[in-house]
Amino acid sequence: MERIDILSLTYEELLEEIILMGEPKFRAKQIFSWLHEKKVTEFGQMTTLSLPLRKRLEEKFCINALKITKRLASSIDDTVKYLYQLPDGNYVETVWMEYHHGVSVCVSTQVGCRMGCQFCASTIAGFVRNLTAGEILLQIYEAERDMGRRIDSIVLMGIGEPLDNYDNVISFMRILSDPNGRGMSLRHVTLSTCGLVPKIYRLTEDVSGVTLSVSLHSPSDERRSEIMPVNRSYKIAELLEACRSYIKTTGRRVTFEYAVIEGINSAVQDAKALAALLRGMQCHVNLIPVNPIAERSFRGRRKTAELFQKTLEELGINATVRRTLGSDIQAACGQLRRNAHEEETRR
Repeated sequence: MERIDILSLTYEELLEEIILMGEPKFRAKQIFSWLHEKKVTEFGQMTTLSLPLRKRLEEKFCINALKITKRLASSIDDTVKYLYQLPDGNYVETVWMEYHHGVSVCVSTQVGCRMGCQFCASTIAGFVRNLTAGEILLQIYEAERDMGRRIDSIVLMGIGEPLDNYDNVISFMRILSDPNGRGMSLRHVTLSTCGLVPKIYRLTEDVSGVTLSVSLHSPSDERRSEIMPVNRSYKIAELLEACRSYIKTTGRRVTFEYAVIEGINSAVQDAKALAALLRGMQCHVNLIPVNPIAERSFRGRRKTAELFQKTLEELGINATVRRTLGSDIQAACGQLRRNAHEEETRR
């Protein structure tokens, strides 16, 4: 019988399994704490449990692990990029970022991505599978073990579209925030999406406190559909209506990510059109000079992004240019995974 991935179980799911084993309910709290507060890697480390129970747990469950196959530390700031190998041999990336307000970790939610955004390295090697809740959590736990510190915030903005892996991402957030374990407030979690409109409405109902970050990248349906295929299914007007609903229901402002691409969406008239779209919304625009990737000709300049920011602010839209971190360690999401995949293909 295949063992159950215990790190992917919410507290309620674990409790149900423990009751089926004939154990008292309080055992579930003990085990959940060992897994998510103390981050044990083996059942033998759960020393408050009897030896027979630990053996029974090992027969029924498994505690998976990720292998760090590459660790790139920036020489210009405190950013660290990890390439993890999953138990099935696939790869994902995680980035450790240090700010004045604390440590943030950017995690992946899928092996590859099916969204097809033209400026993104994550989609080039193709989509393989969704990550489990446990595999998303392990990216955080392994980085914390390696760095010897706890993180303060989490960004679901690595490889993959979080809302395309909806159920596992929701389980991840429930495990992360459960008071029986880590108990992290979801106000410290940012979820980035390319704009799967029906899932934004579901997210509004299913969890509270999460910061929603929406990849917009153009104020024009025609241009956005060219660089982001998702726009062919959900137009900008539908997407913004879902964002307004999120703001109204949660009271949280929405961040709009905008990769400034020279000659594509970087003109002053693009900034003016974007300001007209967002006027009156409780939002913030995060401008990103696009990261160059080998397979695309897209280029970004910080000076252009700063001019775009100035135009938005003159029109009453709050905007910042994202601070560049780890620019010397293949910063674009998906580059390390793609290189690892190509190396294995050549063998």
